[in-house]
Amino acid sequence: MSNTIISATANSEEVAVANGTHVLNLSCYVAGKPIASDNVLQVRSPYDNRIVGTVALAGAKETNEAIEAALKGGKKLNRYERYSVLDKTRHLLMQRKEEMAQLISAESGLAIREARYEMGRANDVLMFAAIECLKDDGQIFSCDISPNGKARKIFTFREPLNVAVAITPFNHPLNQVVHKIAPAIASGTPVILKPSEKTPLTAIRLTEILYEAGLPHYMLSVLLGPTSEVAEQLVKDERIDLVSFTGSVAVGKHIAKTAGYKKVILELGGNDPLIILEDADMNLAVTLAAEGAFRNSGQRCTAVKRILVHENIKAAFTKCLVEKAKEYTCGDPADSETKVGTVIDEPAAIYLEDVTKKAVAAGAKVLLGGKREGALLEPTVIADVPRDAQMVMCESFGPLAPILGFTDIDDAIALSNSTSYGLSAGVVTNNMQHAIRFVKELKVGTVNINEVPGYRIENSPFGGIKDSGLGIKEGVIEAMKCFSFIKTFSMPW
Repeated sequence: MSNTIISATANSEEVAVANGTHVLNLSCYVAGKPIASDNVLQVRSPYDNRIVGTVALAGAKETNEAIEAALKGGKKLNRYERYSVLDKTRHLLMQRKEEMAQLISAESGLAIREARYEMGRANDVLMFAAIECLKDDGQIFSCDISPNGKARKIFTFREPLNVAVAITPFNHPLNQVVHKIAPAIASGTPVILKPSEKTPLTAIRLTEILYEAGLPHYMLSVLLGPTSEVAEQLVKDERIDLVSFTGSVAVGKHIAKTAGYKKVILELGGNDPLIILEDADMNLAVTLAAEGAFRNSGQRCTAVKRILVHENIKAAFTKCLVEKAKEYTCGDPADSETKVGTVIDEPAAIYLEDVTKKAVAAGAKVLLGGKREGALLEPTVIADVPRDAQMVMCESFGPLAPILGFTDIDDAIALSNSTSYGLSAGVVTNNMQHAIRFVKELKVGTVNINEVPGYRIENSPFGGIKDSGLGIKEGVIEAMKCFSFIKTFSMPW
C-alpha cells in the first residue's frame, strides 16, 4: 500500500497505537521552524502495512518561506565551523545508530542488516565532507608566462551558491540525503531538501540532528507536500541556483526541461551489467552476482541488473548462482537473519513479477524464487533471458538476477552497451588486456574490474551518461564543486 495523505493534526511527536507499536508524528521544517498543518502524510511499512509515522505537510506558502529564509541568510559559518557541525552530526548519528537503522528498515522495508550498513556509509559521507571543509582547492596562476603577460598573479577561491534544492529517492533513505546535504553544508550553501514521500521520516530525523549539531536554521529546510506546490515550485523558481535530483529518468528529464536557467545535477537510473569472462574466478563471479543483484533488495541504481556470462561457462555459473542465491533469505525486515526485505511497495513488486512472467513467456526459465507476497519478492534467478526482454532493456529495480550469454568480447561489449542507460559496469576477468578493453569501450560512467558495478567510496566521483545522467559527477568532492562556484581575482605581482 502506498503512503497516503489524510486530514489530521499531528500534535505530538510519538503516539501509541492499538497494537502497542509507536508512530512517529513529525513535521516538515522551514528554516528550523516545524510546520503545523492539517494535511498529514501517513508513512506505512511495506512489509506489514502498519503506520510507521506521519508528517505534517507543507504547501506553496511554506515553499516560498523556505526560499526566502535561505536567501535572507544569517550567521555565516567559516570552514572550521562547517567542519564542526558535520563532525558533530556524524557523532550524534552514530550515537543513535540502532534507532535510525530501525527507522530506515521500518519505512523502507529494507532488511535491518542493510539499514545498519547504510548507517556506516552515511558516517563516511559526513566524515569526508567534514574533512573537505578544511581543504582549500584554490589555485594561483602567474601571468608572466607568455610574451603578452604582465607582472600579475590570478587567484581562485570558491563561493557558495545562494540556495540549492535537493530531491532524493526512497531506496537509501539516509545515505542519498546525506550525499546531497553534507556537500552543500561543507560548501556553505543553504539547501532545501525534498525527500521521497515513501521514506521521509529518516530525512526529517537527520534534519533535526543537523539543527542539534549547531547548523544555522536558514541553511536547511525540509519540505514535503503536493507536487505542484512544493517540488514543481522549487524546480521552477528563478531564485534557486541549483537542483540536484536522484530518481527516475522520466522525472529527471522533466526537471531538465522545466528548471530554467540554473545548474541541474541528474543522477538517474541504471541497467548495470556484471560481465563474466571465460577466465573468471568462478567463486568470485558468483559472489559478486548475488551481492550485486540481491543486496538492498536489488534497489540500487548500481545494482547488478544483467548478468552477462560467456557461453562456455554459463551452465556451470548458473548452477553455482542458484545455490548461492539460496543463502539470501527473504522475509521480515526487522529480523537480523533476513538478508532480503521488501521492495518499496506492492505495486513495485507486482511490476517485477510481471516482467518476470513476460520473460518466461518469451523463453526464459525461473530457476529459483519468483514468488511474491505483498511487497516481498523472493530473490529470483532467471536463465535464458532474451536480449530484448523488458526486464533487461528497462531498469528492473528489485532482487532479480537475469542471466544472458555472450560468445566473445565484441559480443559482450555490444550487449552491455545495448540499453539506453550508462551508469556502471562490473567485469570479472584475470586478463589485464581484456580488462583494459572493457574500461575503454563500455559506455558507462564507472567500470569496476573484479568488483560489483556499484563499488566506490563516498568521496570518489560517481555518475553516469546517456539516460543515467548528464555526466556530472557526484561523490563528496565533486558535489562540493557543484554546490559552489569559482571566483577569480588578480593583483600586481
